[in-house]
Amino acid sequence: MYRFIYYVQRDLRRWGRAPLNMFATMVMPAAWLLFMGLVMPVAYDGNYLDFVTPGILVMTVLTSGLAAGSSMMFDKELGYLNKFLALPAPRESILIGKIVFVTIRGLLQATVIMFIALLIGASVQSVWYYVGTCVILALFSVVIACIGATASLSLHDYDTYAAFQSMVSMPLYFFSTSLVPFSSMPEWMKCIAECNPLTYANDAIRALGTGDSPWLALAVLGVLATVMLLICGWKFRRATLN
Repeated sequence: MYRFIYYVQRDLRRWGRAPLNMFATMVMPAAWLLFMGLVMPVAYDGNYLDFVTPGILVMTVLTSGLAAGSSMMFDKELGYLNKFLALPAPRESILIGKIVFVTIRGLLQATVIMFIALLIGASVQSVWYYVGTCVILALFSVVIACIGATASLSLHDYDTYAAFQSMVSMPLYFFSTSLVPFSSMPEWMKCIAECNPLTYANDAIRALGTGDSPWLALAVLGVLATVMLLICGWKFRRATLN
């Protein structure tokens, strides 16, 4: 299974050869951080920038994770996936390589967002906070990457996947605790937010910042990541064997 490293290297090289794409993927989360963190009025006691930064980090990883499906779809449409399947390597290494790549990319992008947040006024936290944040974001990235890859394997063309990505990304973000706490939500929205994986990623990061225990949220993300990996692996094997 170590052969997944070659697929990770392939996607990293392709990503690195498109500097404009690297920059473009950072524009939206950085803009959201600046405008939502500094401009948006909200009924929140304390530094709102500290509250909203985890939500922006999660949004960054959400966008990167869903891109796993886009990458998988391009490989399908351009014929690369069939060529990879002909190589003498476990077919699951293709999928694992894709998930590891988008996780690495999401963490790199989230690191840049954390630096921007510190520059514009977010509180400096302990080293363990940033280490724990990376672990939480990595788990969350696995969940989202598996959702994106499973969707791309179930759909037939890139336009359909792009429509799916647009349909799920913003509702997932807005119906979570990314921008407002539970106390500011109507009851019907709280019910939705409690079932949203973004909420657990947000709450786990914020718990680290306040010194509370994030173990429950981490456990939920760990279970979700395991379940989605199994579902995605089953779908990938079924799609590539037919």
